[in-house]
Amino acid sequence: MLAAVDHVQLAAPPGSEDLLRVYYVEVLGMTEIPKPPVLAARGGCWFRAGAVQLHLGIEKDFRPAKKAHPGLRVTGIEAFAARLRARRAEVTWDDNLPGHRRFYSEDPVGNRLEFLEPHGSAEQPGSRAQERLGS
Repeated sequence: MLAAVDHVQLAAPPGSEDLLRVYYVEVLGMTEIPKPPVLAARGGCWFRAGAVQLHLGIEKDFRPAKKAHPGLRVTGIEAFAARLRARRAEVTWDDNLPGHRRFYSEDPVGNRLEFLEPHGSAEQPGSRAQERLGS
C-alpha cells in the first residue's frame, strides 16, 4: 500500500551542483541534506523543506524537464513569488487550475517547478486572490 511520496528526483547536468545549491537553498529556502556516501560519489545534491524532499541527480546526457514537474504546495504564495523575483528567478503565473493560485519557475538548469496554494489558504494581504474576491 502506498503511504506517501518520499521524494521527487530531477535530473541535472554534470558539474551543476553549485548552481543548484544557490537556487534550492538561497532562492527557495530549502536545506541541503547529506547524501549517503555511496550515492554522494555519483554527484548531485538533495534538499528538504519540511516533509518535501527534492533530489537532483546527475545525468550525463541531461535534458531539462519542461513538461514533467513537481507541484510544490506553498503558503503565502504572493510573498513566495516575491521572494523568487527578488532573487532573479522568473515567475510565470497561471490561473488555469480552479481553486488554486499557482505559478511556474525554472531552476538554473531549466527544470520546470510548479508552486501552488489552494484558494482560502492564509494569503498575504493584497494578494491577487483576495483582490478578485473583492476583499
